[in-house]
Amino acid sequence: MKIIEKPTYISLFSSAGIGCYGFKLEGFDCVATNELITRRLEVQKFNKKCKYESGYICGDITEDATKNALYDQIALWKKREGLSRIDVVIATPPCQGMSVANHKKSETEIVRNSLVIESIKVIKQINPRFFIFENVPAFMKTICTDIDGEHKSIASAIENNLGQAYSYTSRVINFKNYGACSSRQRTVVIGVSKDYADEVSPLELYPDLVKERTLREVIGDLKPLKEFGEIDENDIYHSFRPYPEHMRAWIADIKEGQSAFDNVDDNKKPHRVVGGKIVINQRKNADKYTRQYWDKVGPCIHTRNDQMASQNTVHPCDDRVFSIRELMLMMTVPYSFKWVETDFNILNDLPTEQKRAFLKKEEIKIRQSLGEAVPTVIFQSIAKKIKSALKHPPLNTATINKLVSSNKLSEVDNLRDFIINNPMNLSATTLGKIAELANTSRTDNAAFFTSKTLITEMMKALPDTDKDIIRILEPSVGVGNFLPLIIKKFEGKRIIFDVVDIDEHSLEFAELILQHYNIPDTCTINYIHDDFLLHNFEEKYDYIIGNPPFFKMKSTNKLLNVYRCNAINKATTNICSFFLDKAINLGNYVALVFPKFLLNTPEFAPTRSYLSEKAIECIIDFGEKGFPGVLVETLAVFINNLSRPSNTRVASITHGKYLSQSQKYIFDEKLPYWIIYRDSRFDDVCKKLDFNVFKVFRDRQITNTLLSDSGDVRVLKSRNISDDGKEIINLSDYDSYINYDAIKGLAVSEYLDRDDVYLTPNMTYKPRVMRKPKNCVVNGSLAILIPKKDIVPTDKQMEFFSTQEYREFYQIARNYQTRSLNVDACSVFFYGLLREKDKKSPITEKFIEEDNNVQLTIFEYMK
Repeated sequence: MKIIEKPTYISLFSSAGIGCYGFKLEGFDCVATNELITRRLEVQKFNKKCKYESGYICGDITEDATKNALYDQIALWKKREGLSRIDVVIATPPCQGMSVANHKKSETEIVRNSLVIESIKVIKQINPRFFIFENVPAFMKTICTDIDGEHKSIASAIENNLGQAYSYTSRVINFKNYGACSSRQRTVVIGVSKDYADEVSPLELYPDLVKERTLREVIGDLKPLKEFGEIDENDIYHSFRPYPEHMRAWIADIKEGQSAFDNVDDNKKPHRVVGGKIVINQRKNADKYTRQYWDKVGPCIHTRNDQMASQNTVHPCDDRVFSIRELMLMMTVPYSFKWVETDFNILNDLPTEQKRAFLKKEEIKIRQSLGEAVPTVIFQSIAKKIKSALKHPPLNTATINKLVSSNKLSEVDNLRDFIINNPMNLSATTLGKIAELANTSRTDNAAFFTSKTLITEMMKALPDTDKDIIRILEPSVGVGNFLPLIIKKFEGKRIIFDVVDIDEHSLEFAELILQHYNIPDTCTINYIHDDFLLHNFEEKYDYIIGNPPFFKMKSTNKLLNVYRCNAINKATTNICSFFLDKAINLGNYVALVFPKFLLNTPEFAPTRSYLSEKAIECIIDFGEKGFPGVLVETLAVFINNLSRPSNTRVASITHGKYLSQSQKYIFDEKLPYWIIYRDSRFDDVCKKLDFNVFKVFRDRQITNTLLSDSGDVRVLKSRNISDDGKEIINLSDYDSYINYDAIKGLAVSEYLDRDDVYLTPNMTYKPRVMRKPKNCVVNGSLAILIPKKDIVPTDKQMEFFSTQEYREFYQIARNYQTRSLNVDACSVFFYGLLREKDKKSPITEKFIEEDNNVQLTIFEYMK
């Protein structure tokens, strides 16, 4: 069996194949193409799009037979060509129900728009490395019927079905800015499978911005056509399309930019004669019968480009609509593209009458296909970038570490030479990973590699700006992972970067690695080797974006007090807090990666307090997916210093949750900390409970060295508590004991003989509560709940903690955290006791932290 060497794609709703012809030009093999209308599929055959005849699939994609034909074709390629996986699926579903150009809307729009869902089904089944959607600007907001039968936005449908498997972005682009001479805004969605998404971001696959081309530059060299029916003898597709001769007077005298309706003489305005009187035609669109400008970009090309009464169809100087060849050039369709099986040269040699007969038969079909098409250059540009990405398959951390070791890249000189010479022709992304992993000081500076998946999500959430010139600060730039995607985000702007790092080698490597990217001339990067927290910045920035270091500073570090002088939160010793505080003072808009414990730990209570007064526009919860292999949960917080608090978008990458929350609601000051996933279900449980009834104790002194399988005192652990909290479970090879002598002096000994306190496991989303027996203690896997005001919970109240209702509530109360699930001084608030009657309001108690209820953080304990 031979192994396929060319990249592959499948095209859905492919029409005549004009757009995806760009993939053919870049050397892709088309495994299968699906189109409903036979004559359009024939055009694809004329261009030899597919290798096998069975690859041309004419049929309704909603039918299983059509989808099965697609899947059978993939199986054929696997058998005959050694295909392992489809590289790209392109879907350009019909947009009649979405497009503003269509004034007549039908009752079946939602079902028709649900052809998008058929594409999603195919993508889920095929699992390509990349997918592309192209459609109208309103595409992502348009309502469709999802796989689950519910009406929802297409954006929600894509996220619900593909969001866990793909990193994707949606952009509304104007084709005129990316190589086409046609002003047409469209939505382009690009998805990258998660196994490739850290190698290449979908943002990087969009076409690069190019200078607009005018009609004069694109079609100005073609022969002028002045006579009705005139055909260029050298190009059958460049002809004067005839129309009723009396209409010529309507456009003969108008200048560029003018419409026939601008004529003073009513006889020269588009009209009918009814009963001997002139009746001026209705002008539904302002651009009917409008002559185009030579020195401006071409208009949007619609399906009825054969009529002067359509939108922007009149040639800049000839009294006619644009010819097929002119439209092809505007849409970047190359001369090699065939509309019929007969060769172009043979068509040109036909007698004039046969040429006219040919055009009479084929012209309208060709024009309609052009009006529906994506300019060839758009998909060709994307194909070229995907092809380049496929040449650099992702390398895992283990492989990179071997490269670092075998090439001795931990030595600065070796690493510098490796990046400059790139002997293995690695991608810029891989070079960045190598530079980070080879940097022996990365642990000291907590400079872990920031993945493109994480940065892509941040760029999606980052707001655009109307400013032409923007200043951006990256406070801990490392090897520059953020910069290429920020540049793509603000494409077309004049960007001035100040990038800071305390590690001079990181800055040097960042500059070298960025040379492997196509950095536009409109971008200036100023490299600053300094401590961000000590550097004197003279002006404010439009954006501060980055991933500051996370680590606890030692109390002996002389810089700690220096940093605290200018800090807002002076209680913490975590350096990330100082970065955030300074960024808030310097930036109009701040978007930083941060440890997830910002949401809830006591040490960040001052930070939450001041941030609650600012406009937190978005929180992206990455959970443990932010930095694979690093056991820390992270989030990204987006702060608009120029706005007032309103709504906060909350996104959970791990759970696929996307919410728009009232900031006041999730930052409720009566709560002990932020509850970003708060909802009506959470509030319903809150009404059933009285909160703030316990204090908490957690042992941090009993270690395994003090324990044995027999002894004087039983040491209970989390698994000893039954799932319903009603009994102590004995477990062989698990149960532990401690001697009286060993327990003396330990803080937990205070609770040895007490049975008026209660036990609950730490680090679980299966809470349960039981009364503590006498003559036993607990280790750190169990928390001791101490009732306030001599409260004695009833059996019914304790049983409620084991219910599914409370456990679901508890997950929200803990913000779905996975790493910081110990019951601490803040979270113990939510161990509420069941009421006889529901409260009117969810939260009536206000959390007040008591001195004797404060727990040490894990960092303070380790210190």
